[in-house]
Amino acid sequence: MSKKHRAFLKWAGGKYGLSDVIAKMLPKGECLIEPFVGAGSVFLNTDYPKYILNDINQDLINLYKILQVKPDAFIEDARALFCMENNQSDIYYQFRKEFNDSNDSYFRSLVFLYMNRHGYNGLCRYNKSGGYNVPFGKYKRPYFPEAELNYFADKAQKATFVCEGYRDTFARAKTGDVFYCDPPYVPLSKTASFTSYAGNGFGLDEQADLANAAEEVSSAQKAVVLISNHDTIWTRKIYEHAIRTKSIQVKRTISPKGNKREKVAELLVLYK
Repeated sequence: MSKKHRAFLKWAGGKYGLSDVIAKMLPKGECLIEPFVGAGSVFLNTDYPKYILNDINQDLINLYKILQVKPDAFIEDARALFCMENNQSDIYYQFRKEFNDSNDSYFRSLVFLYMNRHGYNGLCRYNKSGGYNVPFGKYKRPYFPEAELNYFADKAQKATFVCEGYRDTFARAKTGDVFYCDPPYVPLSKTASFTSYAGNGFGLDEQADLANAAEEVSSAQKAVVLISNHDTIWTRKIYEHAIRTKSIQVKRTISPKGNKREKVAELLVLYK
């Protein structure tokens, strides 16, 4: 059994725990395309000759591009931020302010990683003005993911990183490509939506349109598409034309208290 690889970012809804199940459902192909790459656990735990990895979060994609082209310098500079002096709320909030005020992509990429590991519960959240607003996490000793950064940087040599809408990413499909889609999930309740991930929402219209895009590209016999989401009556309806459906019980990863992380049903649907 091959070793599983963790993402270097903490990520709400990350697919590390499901990456083996997802990998088994994904067919072979020349290129794996992810319109919602997030922390990249599926990318890290599959083996395709090429990858196209998209996310609407510009800070995330900038970080990946920088790590791809100058990993040694980035890792050295990032390590300097992970010291006891910087693990204080006033320092964290100062970095957050400087991040929100800065247009320098390299500085923002360093602080993005710092805030991801020092901020509350691995959240990535922006306000309506586009300002990063995750509070300080109060961790005793935040982990610096050096090994994970190095592995990502090595594997990133196979990848093309883009920041665009998911429809634009679907337009990149070539015959024989494989898509894995991990969109923001349909909320299980009215208070459970994390639509401020990149400063813009992903509502029910977008959920249905993503299902349409998957059906269109598979019907044209260009690509196979695998989508994950919550298993609800509504998602069952919008994915009714998928050729294969698999429901899995998984633990929530967003609750700050481990004993509150109840299992919920997730759905994996395949269009072919």
